Amino acid sequence: MTRRLRPVDLGFVGAAPVRLVFAREVSASPEQVFHSLAEDVPGWAQWFSAVTLARATDGGAGREIRLRGGTRFAETVLAAKAPELYAYRVDATNAPGLRALVEEWRLAPQGTGTRVQWTFAADGAAPLRFVLGLARPGLGRAFRDAVTALDRRLAGR
Repeated sequence: MTRRLRPVDLGFVGAAPVRLVFAREVSASPEQVFHSLAEDVPGWAQWFSAVTLARATDGGAGREIRLRGGTRFAETVLAAKAPELYAYRVDATNAPGLRALVEEWRLAPQGTGTRVQWTFAADGAAPLRFVLGLARPGLGRAFRDAVTALDRRLAGR
């Protein structure tokens, strides 16, 4: 069953009850990484192993995401400021317990590559907040694996 989440803005990233922040350096440029995040939305399924389908909606103002296991998200892009910031809000999902969710990707030049920082900002019922705390290591591993796969993909172009 799909449920609507609370519509929050980009400020939620700093105020969310649950904030999971992960960072990694890659050899690709900020422009290359930004392009993969914001402009090549279908490409997410090629480098983020949990993603089975990603497509832009509403002329690029939204996204539809499907994950392994059947979780679905309808999202609104909150910021697409090349090459340093890409963020989106989940508007509707079949994931239980969520009240609000924003994901923010910040990109900064690092040497000849990029420092990629992903913030997962969420609100939900107490059991969900507890589970997200327990899930931190797994989400961190998923992020590291995805960004590493993206870097390899970009190096092969």
